[in-house]
Amino acid sequence: MIAYTVLVLLVGLERVAELVVARRNAAWSREHGGVEYGSGHYPVMVLLHTGLLAGCLAEGWLAHRPFLPALGWPMLVLALAAQALRWWCIGTLGPRWNTRVIIVPGLPLVGGGPYRWLSHPNYLAVVVEGAALPLVHSNWLTATVFTLLNAPLLVTRVRCENAALATLPPGPVPSASAAPAAP
Repeated sequence: MIAYTVLVLLVGLERVAELVVARRNAAWSREHGGVEYGSGHYPVMVLLHTGLLAGCLAEGWLAHRPFLPALGWPMLVLALAAQALRWWCIGTLGPRWNTRVIIVPGLPLVGGGPYRWLSHPNYLAVVVEGAALPLVHSNWLTATVFTLLNAPLLVTRVRCENAALATLPPGPVPSASAAPAAP
């Protein structure tokens, strides 16, 4: 359980790194005329994602969930793959990536990286991580509750983001490098 606790804490530190990047990118977007959409659901998203990490730790320690190698190792691989996909999204979008929905008017859609195949690859990472991270240590209750609560939030988020992205000009560009450089 100690190793799992360390894993969850490392994911928590990764979230802090995401927030640092998001804050920097939000400032860049606002400096370039960015407009935020759907800010009302953002606090719910933060609460749910914080709850995922807390639930992983609480269920593991309080319910004494075992590590089952046949389940735990594949779920660890999926959880790490979700992190890799998330950072691929962040790298591909560059200063346009954010935990909020902030659109800089006039910039075309990004069509490189994982966006060549999926419209919202970061949300695939969220779904996979939401199931896999708890199941690394058999925390089936946390995986189930997060997945059920995340589904309507994700529907709201994707609708919001699609509406915001519809304001951008057509014609995806290979990567965010076509965007104005950050100062």
